[in-house]
Amino acid sequence: MTETLGGTGEFGLIEAVTKAQPRGEDVLVGPGDDAAVLAVPDGRVVITTDLLVEGRHFRQDWSSAYDVGRKAAAQNLADIVAMGARATALVVGFGAPADLPTTWALELNQGIADEAELLGASIVGGDVVQSDKIVVSVTAFGSLDGRRPVLRSGARPGDEVAFIGRLGWAEAGVAVLNRGFRSPRTVVEAHRRPQPPYAEGPRAAIAGASSMCDVSDGLLADLGHIAAASEVVIDIRSQALAIPEPLQAVAAATGVDALTFVLGGGDDHALVATFEPADVPEGWTVIGSVAEGNENLAPGTITVDGTAYAGAAGHTHFGN
Repeated sequence: MTETLGGTGEFGLIEAVTKAQPRGEDVLVGPGDDAAVLAVPDGRVVITTDLLVEGRHFRQDWSSAYDVGRKAAAQNLADIVAMGARATALVVGFGAPADLPTTWALELNQGIADEAELLGASIVGGDVVQSDKIVVSVTAFGSLDGRRPVLRSGARPGDEVAFIGRLGWAEAGVAVLNRGFRSPRTVVEAHRRPQPPYAEGPRAAIAGASSMCDVSDGLLADLGHIAAASEVVIDIRSQALAIPEPLQAVAAATGVDALTFVLGGGDDHALVATFEPADVPEGWTVIGSVAEGNENLAPGTITVDGTAYAGAAGHTHFGN
């Protein structure tokens, strides 16, 4: 008989997911007390949080519990490194129906732990509640190690726009899954488990990035946040955006322009940043430029090849 969360109970589940949990050097007090205690060497803490809701952000027939765990951790860890910081710890909130198999929750936890281990971060606490559907909330903490945070508001006219990571792969994966298929497998796996370029966030900060964010909602949407915060205009050169073969295959099968995946697709958690031309790190791809607003283009505007983009700029959380 399959053991469920109703039988395991809140404290049984907490004991199961916290025993033998590795503890990083930044963790002074881990799970077991009312709160965790983290070392803060330079007196500043970087904090971010995200939710995954069943049916909205993942489906059990599309993703395993382990996949969901990797994704839940990745979307938060990417936000930490996009500030130029080093991830140190995570806390996890988990809501689920009482009849959910306990093994699902344990596999979810393992996915979160394995993703966090890529950066040496630790799970230091959380909460478990009963809910009508599965909800996973992860809060991540990070250290700037003495560096300034890289904000969205720092882009300057004359900067170049560059990115590193994958763009449009997860969106192509959703397009495939929505049609009832499972190939190309590479894009389906991209939806299930993002692969953020974690090391590149601190590297970009050290190189002198003037602004940066991770691409969670879509390249144009997230660059729009930088343009608005920095009060500048950003233009993207479409020819600088290579379209990988798997995206071309999905586009051909679904009858859409593959560029829409790259410009508007989120959830890959690539990093996009602005730099002075001489500061762009090796391995980053320059795809655009930053300029001042003018009478034709107000600050906060994003253009593609010099004109307004007619397609979707990315995901909106309260859209259709």
